[in-house]
Amino acid sequence: MDKVNVKNLSVFFPAYNEEENIRVMVEKALLVLKTLKLNDYEVMVVNDGSTDGTAKVVEGLAKRDRHVRLINRTQNGGYGEALKCGLYGARFENIVYTDSDLQFDFSEVTKFLEKSEKADIVVGFRINRSDPPVRIIIGWVWTMLANALLGVGVKDVDCGFKLVKKKVIETIPKLESSRGGMISPELLAKAKKYGFKIIEVGVYHHPRQAGRQTGADLQVMIRSFADLLKLWWQLR
Repeated sequence: MDKVNVKNLSVFFPAYNEEENIRVMVEKALLVLKTLKLNDYEVMVVNDGSTDGTAKVVEGLAKRDRHVRLINRTQNGGYGEALKCGLYGARFENIVYTDSDLQFDFSEVTKFLEKSEKADIVVGFRINRSDPPVRIIIGWVWTMLANALLGVGVKDVDCGFKLVKKKVIETIPKLESSRGGMISPELLAKAKKYGFKIIEVGVYHHPRQAGRQTGADLQVMIRSFADLLKLWWQLR
């Protein structure tokens, strides 16, 4: 096991209608972060226009712990917009984000931090992915397309558990994607084009216990593919 030398850490969770999960997610993250002997850290929740009580839950957590911060989007802009809010709003050099639906165990963040001195982006890939078969097939196809067109060279391009150095976000051209399927290929392709190092770690993926999974319909997938071709053309 590599030593964790990270001193300051920004963590954020994009959330849309995750009232049933977000308290557990944030509280688990706080417990893990307290064991890491960090100088400082923050836990942000990017509430992407939720229509349930997600924002109120986070507001209550923020009142009890100074490390918790709510970024509240009044309208739902999509997963990509939520990720951009977190990436551009983070305070510290090392940024970790993961989904707020409890399908990832946040304690595995140490796998990313152990690799943080060896790479500029650490990308998770899902071990035993716990999603419906159709989502698994779509994810595999999407990864193959992103690798073929953009050369990102990863096993699981849209895995929602990553570490990104702030210098990457400050150096690459501003991220533009709002759709969930496009934001990760765009981030990785632009980072690779600018010479940043990307490595991968495996993380376990668990079944969703509460809330509803949102997925792309056929029209969204077609638009995402068109955006992928557009990005390929821009980065040639």
